[in-house]
Amino acid sequence: MAYSLITGASGGIGLALARELAARKHDLLMIARSEDKLRQYARELSGSFGVNVDYLALDLSLPNSAIQVKDWLTEKNYGIDILINNAGYGIWGKMQDLSREELNAMMQLNMLTVADMCKVMLPLLQKNNKAYILNVSSTSAYQAVPAMSTYAATKAFVLLFTRGLHLELKGTNVSVSCIAPGTTTTGFNDRARLSDRIKATAEKFTMEPEVVAQKAVDGMFAGKMEIIPGFTNWISAKMSEILPKGIPEKIAAGIYRTDK
Repeated sequence: MAYSLITGASGGIGLALARELAARKHDLLMIARSEDKLRQYARELSGSFGVNVDYLALDLSLPNSAIQVKDWLTEKNYGIDILINNAGYGIWGKMQDLSREELNAMMQLNMLTVADMCKVMLPLLQKNNKAYILNVSSTSAYQAVPAMSTYAATKAFVLLFTRGLHLELKGTNVSVSCIAPGTTTTGFNDRARLSDRIKATAEKFTMEPEVVAQKAVDGMFAGKMEIIPGFTNWISAKMSEILPKGIPEKIAAGIYRTDK
């Protein structure tokens, strides 16, 4: 039996991805920090969709967490045919005002853990006739975002890393995809400590996590390298590729400014 392994599965897009896959009769392994939430949602998804669900409470921002996940899989004798690296967060504010420890933990989670999970889990995925990796990036990956400079850079890493890995594994049994959602109705904005002004602007363009999850899973199974859900998000990403970088970055600076 092969499971779908999802990180950051206790809420937001991660939980929506778990629900989408459970509805398609995929057994689940859910990983996040909150054991109480994982226990609750594991019970709910198993009961609602008749699938097997297990969970591991783990802080993935710690180094070598991917090894801990692999050890858990070995101990439980679990195989996986889908790996979804969704866990991540952002922090808003000028770099000089942000905690070094929090920035480093974010970079560990958003980049190093994503790459390490792919590295460590790839041999397990390769045991299947067909397997999938889905990494969650963001539309912020397409340009620098002042006041969220480090976060945007981590998501650019995820995007480029995934594109490269997709091409490395093209023609093999493992398909690699990246989804780059825009503003989504999750706890991200509160976790990032965005101002009320920025939240109000974001709400005009927000998508529901269930919609993002459906498009993500459809694109993953279709073997797409890059998935950008929503026409507005797609236009924004493409314009960032076409226009001189200074233009979208100036717009982003106006949106995320810290002076008001």
